[in-house]
Amino acid sequence: MSDPAGQSGAVCEPRQQAGCSQHIDDRQFARWTRLLEGRAGLFIAPERKSFLASGLRARMRETGCEDLAEYYQLLSSPAMQAREWPLLVDQLTVHETCFFRHAPSMRLVEKVVLPEHSASMTTFNAWSVACSTGEEAYSLAMLIDHFYAGNSTARRFGVTGTDISLPALQQARTGAYMDRRLKDIPEDFRERYCTPVIQRRFEVEKELRERVCFAQLNLRDVASAPMADMDLVFCQNLLIYYDRERRLEIVNSLSDCLRPGGVLVLGPGELLNWQHPHMEKVRYQDTLAYRRTD
Repeated sequence: MSDPAGQSGAVCEPRQQAGCSQHIDDRQFARWTRLLEGRAGLFIAPERKSFLASGLRARMRETGCEDLAEYYQLLSSPAMQAREWPLLVDQLTVHETCFFRHAPSMRLVEKVVLPEHSASMTTFNAWSVACSTGEEAYSLAMLIDHFYAGNSTARRFGVTGTDISLPALQQARTGAYMDRRLKDIPEDFRERYCTPVIQRRFEVEKELRERVCFAQLNLRDVASAPMADMDLVFCQNLLIYYDRERRLEIVNSLSDCLRPGGVLVLGPGELLNWQHPHMEKVRYQDTLAYRRTD
């Protein structure tokens, strides 16, 4: 997924290992993390100081800045903010994900969430939080479409993918991926939903792509996000990059976006001993999920 050192599903090491040997002291680290968290909602733990230094210096090379102070000033410049901030955020987020990434959670959606929902509802709205380049959102769309294809009653559904990284979202909207990604997609889904294109690439078929939309969202702003009455909120490989207090804030906000009976799916082990007056745990092997009860 893709989320701030935390928000593209997770923060990973930047693509260019630039300047890892150069030192960023505690004062500079505190200054930069305050700026990043306040401006972009990026949380970077103290043990990832070298990761931050590497990412900053990768962008400094691209912008021609010779030191951290000069780059900090550039980011504060109104003339450069709109162009440089998205590039820095993209540098500090991970885009390494895959289709059907956590099989037990996908089975939970297929075997529990969708059958429960179909008994009483004719529409289904899912949200892929920190969707990165879109593989998770399209995986959910394939599952939902396949489930409803075998149902005689007409159903409407949509999947929304959100992420902080604009380049990742741009890639997601194309629905085009390298052929090596096909290995993660079940064979019957590959035949039904994937169309070969040139240069060892494939694309998600057009009709399914039209069921999926993508939008930029900073997790700092989840509480005010225009997401409501969701049947499914899928948020994995994200919370581990935040401290417990921030994890609780995020999950509480996500739970508020669910309709009664809606399900929140997290990554196993990402949040321990969470309790909410309007959420109950869903018991399914190797998963962590909660159902809205009110």
